[in-house]
Amino acid sequence: MPPPRVIAPFHGEHNHRKCLDQAMQRAEAACLQQGVRLTELRRQVLSLVWENHSPTRAYDILARLKEKGRRPAPPTAYRALEFLRSAGLVHRIESLNAYVGCADPMVGHSSQFFICDRCDAVAEVHDTGVTEHLTRNAERLGLHTARHTVEIHGICTRCYHNDQT
Repeated sequence: MPPPRVIAPFHGEHNHRKCLDQAMQRAEAACLQQGVRLTELRRQVLSLVWENHSPTRAYDILARLKEKGRRPAPPTAYRALEFLRSAGLVHRIESLNAYVGCADPMVGHSSQFFICDRCDAVAEVHDTGVTEHLTRNAERLGLHTARHTVEIHGICTRCYHNDQT
């Protein structure tokens, strides 16, 4: 079994401009592959989700769009987010009712999200072993799974150490 892939680690060295550029390039390629359109509004919403690696709520997106001179109604933002989710470009963090960018939209996957409850940083891991284990347990219980998303909450090392000082 291959080792789990860590997609967005907590903190550390990070060139966010490069990260954002790569995310947008992967989004374009994924939309082209799927035969769907990444409109200007969808592109803006995706860019806002990728603005940092913290979960982003729909109303935060609406506020940021207003700052940029757009005046979309709430359903517009929700439709854009639903498109991005269905195209595999963002993940919904259910426990926070928020979204994070998907760094690997060209590959179907189930994710495990590790969420810092202090700074809201999110790390995404693709561990196929976890997914296989959950699928086997679901089948034993008689559940045919449609998707897997695991969310684990805690405190990241940086926040933990800041609490100790």
